[in-house]
Amino acid sequence: MINFSLNGKKISYNGDGSISLLDFLRDQQGIVSVKDGCNGQAACGACMVEIDGKARLSCVMKLEKLNGVHVTTLEGIPLPVLFVLSNAFVGKGAVQCGFCTPGFLMRAKVLFTENPNPTRAEIAIALRQNLCRCTGYVKIIDAIVEALKNLRKGQDKIDENRSIDKTEFLPKYQSKQLATGHLPFVNDLRQDGLLHAALRFSDHPRAKVLKIDTHQARQFPGVIRVFTAGDIPGNPKTGLIQQDWPLMIHVNETTSYIGDVLAGVVASDRQTARQAAQLIEIEYEVLEPVSDPFKALRPESPLVHEGQPNLLEKCIVRWGNPERFFENAAYIAEGEFSTQRIEHGFLEPESALAEPMADGIKLCSQGQGVYVDRRQVATLLGISEEKVRIQQVHTGGAFGGKEDMTVQGHVSLFAWLLKQPVRLTLSREESIRMHPKRHPVWMKMKLACDSAGNLTAIKLEATGDTGAYASVGIKVMERIVGHASGAYHIPNTDLEAKTVYTNNIPSGAMRGFGVNQVTFAIESLLDELCEKGGFDRWQFRYINALTEGSVTATGQRLGKGVGVRKTLEAVKADFYAGKYAGLACGIKNTGVGNGMIDESFVKIKFEYNGKIIISHGWSEMGQGVHAMAITIFCKETGLPPENIEVSVDTGDSLVTGMTTSSRATALLGNAIIDACRLIKRDLEAQSAETLKGNVYFGKFVCDWTTKPGTHAANPVTHFAYGYATQLVLLNDEGSIRKVIAAHDVGYLLNRQLFEGQIEGAVHMGLGYALTEDLPMNDGHLVSDKLRHCKILRSDEMPEVEVRVVEVPDPVGPYGAKGIGEIGLVPTAAAVANAFYQFDKVRRYKLPLQREESVK
Repeated sequence: MINFSLNGKKISYNGDGSISLLDFLRDQQGIVSVKDGCNGQAACGACMVEIDGKARLSCVMKLEKLNGVHVTTLEGIPLPVLFVLSNAFVGKGAVQCGFCTPGFLMRAKVLFTENPNPTRAEIAIALRQNLCRCTGYVKIIDAIVEALKNLRKGQDKIDENRSIDKTEFLPKYQSKQLATGHLPFVNDLRQDGLLHAALRFSDHPRAKVLKIDTHQARQFPGVIRVFTAGDIPGNPKTGLIQQDWPLMIHVNETTSYIGDVLAGVVASDRQTARQAAQLIEIEYEVLEPVSDPFKALRPESPLVHEGQPNLLEKCIVRWGNPERFFENAAYIAEGEFSTQRIEHGFLEPESALAEPMADGIKLCSQGQGVYVDRRQVATLLGISEEKVRIQQVHTGGAFGGKEDMTVQGHVSLFAWLLKQPVRLTLSREESIRMHPKRHPVWMKMKLACDSAGNLTAIKLEATGDTGAYASVGIKVMERIVGHASGAYHIPNTDLEAKTVYTNNIPSGAMRGFGVNQVTFAIESLLDELCEKGGFDRWQFRYINALTEGSVTATGQRLGKGVGVRKTLEAVKADFYAGKYAGLACGIKNTGVGNGMIDESFVKIKFEYNGKIIISHGWSEMGQGVHAMAITIFCKETGLPPENIEVSVDTGDSLVTGMTTSSRATALLGNAIIDACRLIKRDLEAQSAETLKGNVYFGKFVCDWTTKPGTHAANPVTHFAYGYATQLVLLNDEGSIRKVIAAHDVGYLLNRQLFEGQIEGAVHMGLGYALTEDLPMNDGHLVSDKLRHCKILRSDEMPEVEVRVVEVPDPVGPYGAKGIGEIGLVPTAAAVANAFYQFDKVRRYKLPLQREESVK
């Protein structure tokens, strides 16, 4: 018998003592404020609890070790203390996706007893076990400073009443519930009769499946059913652009990567399903994997997909006469650059819950596009889309990594065939194994300028390892071409990018979407040109920066709203004052563009109970799109935000694409403004009280963009762009002491959310530059541990200062621009350029791997 105290309540337990405290709390006590982010790797801190006054990770604490101890979760913290902690996090904007926040609150509570008046540096060290991928830790530390100050003063109240105007902010939607763990994620949902699923993955990146023996798994106690590819009633393949990704691999088919699924098990509980899945025996004919994209392009290379060339696409854009300008150039800089594969590191592993619904299926999803998921699920099941209803559950981070379906299709299939609710949640190891990553890209670039320092020509040959399936790899490599000239006017271009299949983990969308890679190359060569020609690095960029009338790499002539020079001006004084200063500019599209339609629809309903429901199709994953929706609605109508709710549910039939390309605020904002035209007209004649029962619709559609390389007379690759300049400053030891990020937001709708997005993006960009990597060897991961991804911890972050620049865009709501991705576009290049100023060593490969690079 194990006896201990849980939140002041005596617990006597005589079950399996080897289970973790985390599993006990979640599965047997129903306490879901402790989150399972790393599956027992002790790498994320989301499961943190207090044990006898110390902060401990419950995922590695076995019950058999807890006899006589006192365990406290957020539910056991005195309400005045929890009130102060949570309100500080909400008030300081420290809650983004919110998955990690309860763990940070618990750490802050324990810290108060350890050191009630810590410095910021001491707080950063105390947070060493807690990982955040969204915030960059800046606002988390701000919140803890505020909370501990209020606790020392005995304060238990904070003013939450904020007006909505240019100087104030609307707190992130549902951030208080997120902070305290009361807003459920998919893996927190509870339902009567819920079954649990697990997957059996391929043991080899490339192997012919000869036999799948499920006998032992089917006989395992607690197993309900084992599924294989033959159980799929519809089209077994899905995909965002090309339908080349099988839900499960048939016998006599060949696997394409280690994340391929061969079978699925549904059982009474998650542990039973996982144990049974490992009992499935697979007989293979193991084949040599295609793991090098350059070898994959050779004629003698095996094909990753039978009948499909390994070259998925070649994107070519040429303008002007680059050969002549290279021949006559005063200065030329060239180099070969390579960037690495990166794991997204979102804190919430993939999870989905499906249940039968009349003659269809209902799916609770954390994906980035409920309507895209609906189409793919319907195709798998062989039913119409109207019979698939998907409800968006708050997403615990994504950064592009939840665009492709992972578990949604499997869990829908299982629930559809069993006619019972089923949930499937990946472990951290499975998540790293399965979902697409940032593209490794190899680039040969050449850049020319004349004697006056005017850029004249650029040449690029890029090759991207898109892995086993297409995902959105073609579009990523198109972005590399489309942004190859960076934030500069270069009139003569010769640009080519190849998208190549291999047997590696697929590469797909990740924050920056290819632009980070090519910006590293061009900004490095810009500094080299400046050195060769004796040009001032800031002035060279300013002269060549895009302005109204300039053309991008795809030949698009820009109109109003180009803020590159304004962002350069914002860092000018600090650049010249810095002893070792690295400078880089960035441009990033808003909207998918490239000849595809960008659109958004919204429904606004005035309920009879006084609530106003804003329904749309965009995923809330920490970026604050719901807060933006409410903000714009309130600005348009003058109505208060208190009774406004937001819903994302395919039952509303507001067909929307992926929440990607920094476009949600722009598209949704314009759709809300459209809907509010009628609302404002009605409010002129009557009060909001009389609008009860009314429903208003709005839309915004951009269908005027063109595909790169089509050489339209007046190409418009994207309807809008964002612009930025980042400055990295080193100390005398060569370590990063500060990053200044000046970003053109167009129009500042919410300073707090804007700063949080950029701070988090800089954190991701610094990791990309310095430490992060996800290496593979012959199609296998070197490690599937989250800690080995080397995401920067709180005490490894330098000071980050965000500076607001506003150059309104003609298309965005009130002139606002997308800022979700551009925050890390210039970062790696700025770091590399700063390092060169310190030691005069040019770096052509990421991560830069400089010892003691952050302090």
